[in-house]
Amino acid sequence: MCIVAWPMWIAGKSLRPGNDLAMLALLALFATSGRILLDPLPNIQPVTVVVLLVGAHYGASRSVAFASVVAISSNLVLGHGIWTLYQALAWSLVGITGSSLSRIFRNGNSISIRRVGAVAFVAGFAFDWVVSISALHSIPLESFPVYLMVGLPFDLVHATGNLVFAAWLSGPLSEIMTRQSPQSKAVVEPVKNAS
Repeated sequence: MCIVAWPMWIAGKSLRPGNDLAMLALLALFATSGRILLDPLPNIQPVTVVVLLVGAHYGASRSVAFASVVAISSNLVLGHGIWTLYQALAWSLVGITGSSLSRIFRNGNSISIRRVGAVAFVAGFAFDWVVSISALHSIPLESFPVYLMVGLPFDLVHATGNLVFAAWLSGPLSEIMTRQSPQSKAVVEPVKNAS
């Protein structure tokens, strides 16, 4: 992940301020490659946190487009199926949540890593449950609660991974996105211990 993150960080810093589309393309490359590289680890990938931050910085419509691009492009390598639509939907809902909670994530001109982490943790479960609906295409409805319960350990891994990615990525990505954000109310720098 660091091999992917470092060039993205350098490229993001070299972009002229206000170049938000180039920033979104870099973030999509980072999220897609991170998901592919971490595929051997079940449910551990940076996409949910990146989509949440894109929603907070760039708004709902761009986060929905971003989520769809990442789901489709990463599944070109990982494999497509009906679940791709549900992944795009679930990550779109995460982006819309990020957009809706963008003011809560802010602490003055900073971003609250704790708040982003808390929402990212819950989003791990919500994402997995929305994607699990795709199983209804192949299992009976009465088996669905059992399917969800069997998946709980994987949901917990996803949620915990989101906490780690939120702690690692929220500050640096928010700093880069702030520089490229078309909004004047963008977050400037991270806050370590905001509640």
